[in-house]
Amino acid sequence: MNTPVDPTTTDSWNRLNQLKDVVKPDLRAWFHSDRQRVEKLTYQAGDLLVDLSKNLINGDILRNLLELARVTNVEERRDQMFNGEHINNTENRAVLHTALRRPAKERLNVDGQDVVDDVHAVLHKVFAFADRVRDGEWKGVTGKAITHVVNIGIGGSDLGPVMVYEALEPYVKEGLECRFVSNIDPTDVAQKTAGLDPETTLFIVASKTFTTLETLTNARLARTWLLDSLRAAGALDNATEAEAVAAHFVAVSTALDKVKEFGINPANAFGFWDWVGGRYSVDSAIGTVLAIAIGPDNFRDFLDGFYKMDRHFAETEAEKNVPLLMGMLNIWYVNFCKSASHAVLPYAQQLHRFPAYLQQLTMESNGKSVRWDGAGVNYETGEVFWGEPGTNGQHAFYQLIHQGTQIVPADFIAFANPAYPLKDGKKDVHELFLSNFFAQTQALAFGKTEAEVRAEGTREEIVTARIFEGSRPSTSIMAPALTPSVLGQLIALYEHITFVQGAVWGVNSYDQWGVELGKKLALDIFPAVEGDEDALAAQDDSTRSLIRYYLSQRRH
Repeated sequence: MNTPVDPTTTDSWNRLNQLKDVVKPDLRAWFHSDRQRVEKLTYQAGDLLVDLSKNLINGDILRNLLELARVTNVEERRDQMFNGEHINNTENRAVLHTALRRPAKERLNVDGQDVVDDVHAVLHKVFAFADRVRDGEWKGVTGKAITHVVNIGIGGSDLGPVMVYEALEPYVKEGLECRFVSNIDPTDVAQKTAGLDPETTLFIVASKTFTTLETLTNARLARTWLLDSLRAAGALDNATEAEAVAAHFVAVSTALDKVKEFGINPANAFGFWDWVGGRYSVDSAIGTVLAIAIGPDNFRDFLDGFYKMDRHFAETEAEKNVPLLMGMLNIWYVNFCKSASHAVLPYAQQLHRFPAYLQQLTMESNGKSVRWDGAGVNYETGEVFWGEPGTNGQHAFYQLIHQGTQIVPADFIAFANPAYPLKDGKKDVHELFLSNFFAQTQALAFGKTEAEVRAEGTREEIVTARIFEGSRPSTSIMAPALTPSVLGQLIALYEHITFVQGAVWGVNSYDQWGVELGKKLALDIFPAVEGDEDALAAQDDSTRSLIRYYLSQRRH
């Protein structure tokens, strides 16, 4: 593993610092003086049209960003990732989520194992199972076909599947519904099992090690609900509890002994590998619920979309490489413009969970203050990703983006063709919807001057309140429609953007030690919450006080 380059020691970093001080962003002037700006800064990546022209960059800034990528060895590290080298050095693992979507004809030997062959063996098993459920061949314990599937997971075992399920809802098999349980708050299980028929419900328990506290707790609650509900309906008169669990539970896990101990037939467990991080796993067996919902053919298209973006990132020259360019733009905003957050604003209701999905992908990956060689960083890393679908966000937080004191780079995502082409009278509602998409990036970029406000006859005392300074950065991403392939391309795009930023910052984007401390402390504190006085006395003053309040108020 090569030592990361401290980016602040490079000439390109110093030049970018100078450019930040001397270049005053003026998108109105830049567009006026360069009639080729849009053409020069619009790119095609797979089916995605990506317009970077409304970002706060000029030719000098872009050249130095690309030079910074070169001197920090971004492309070299990218090649190491694709080739299966152990770039996750703190866990001594390869980082091979890209292998999950390689075609079966390819070969990639890592640590003496052909990982592509392994991937397709699991996919074959997942797809065969999905077909059995979809065709009604897989039966519940009373012989009825499955109509509802409940996925139990957390983190990457939940955020990816639920986001994709919502995004590809038009592709879901008619008569089949999927629900998703993640929170250990018992409300989640209670609400997601409400109204279900236990005889036609299948649970998928997604936990690689089958030890995840939240997932296993929820799985046991679901098992209790299933058995109690079947018993109340008289459905267990001719079957044992073990038979019921085996017919209504499958697993995504490699811990076959623990799967069997739970009551799941190990033959109905679908595995994946330690070179797949949870937040990168939606296209692995973690997507079993999706293969059932949208079918194996659509899932293959989904994987093909990932692969298209992988090839673009791996093979396209830096000057036209969209993930590389967008990753370096984020470096510009975080490290030089001091932007602390990044908005993702999909103008597609189907993508309403996409910003939440990106929160884990980006913030768990690059929320680090130590480089992969163990040295601390002396520059900002990571940014807060957030967002909501348009036009909802317009009526919530766009005020800050347009006129606030913080610069918030924003990615706007839209599709030319809607899933549901509805009309309000003679008006195409999708056209009205996309008019907002186009208008918002225009307003952010070009604003409204004092002279324009006055020309509208605005009262003098509120003129300043109506001025929009403009030159607020945005990226526009468009595609013909939100298909399984296009969604795969979008996800892979942001995976590779995240990679680029981590490579420049020299952080290991593929571990997540910060997740562990709170989880461990929760187990240590649990006896105190149960009322153990010795455990309570061991807590700090604030925690002890809060627990005592809880104990005094808890009704059993």
